[in-house]
Amino acid sequence: MSIHIIVDGYNLIRQSSTLSRLDDEDIQLGREALLDKLAAYRRYKHHPITVVFDGANAPPMSQSKRLVKGIKVRFSRNGESADAVIKRMASREREKALVVSSDLAIVNFSAAKGSATVSSSEFEEKMAMAAYIAAKGIEGEDTDGWIPTTKKKGPSKRLPKRKRRARIKIRKL
Repeated sequence: MSIHIIVDGYNLIRQSSTLSRLDDEDIQLGREALLDKLAAYRRYKHHPITVVFDGANAPPMSQSKRLVKGIKVRFSRNGESADAVIKRMASREREKALVVSSDLAIVNFSAAKGSATVSSSEFEEKMAMAAYIAAKGIEGEDTDGWIPTTKKKGPSKRLPKRKRRARIKIRKL
């Protein structure tokens, strides 16, 4: 099952120390730097990624949807927030979505709809690790398979099904 990563663009930019500095200089620089990092991450992990930005700060003459470096970029319409677009996408995608945001309203809504969630800072660490691994040419080990063990687990230690599915999606990052 493929994971669709939905990124709260300005939330990730403003949570990041490097991207926020660029954003302070020029908002377009921050967006472009984020798209560069996401494109590098996508080359390594191959998950479909959609970044959602508020349309109020959209560059002039931009479409609401476009493809940049293999990343889908969406700007919200006038009078609509990026949060509403992300919530609508999470509702539609449900278990297939992984939402990247540190906004508690988005995180709680997405989790209630069955989507896995990751904080912006945690996802930035995953992007940095993927960039490092890609630069070094290191082959990642496959952790999706079963690892034989003699350790017994009882039902009391087992997470609920929704949390187990979310953990599997996050491990794929």
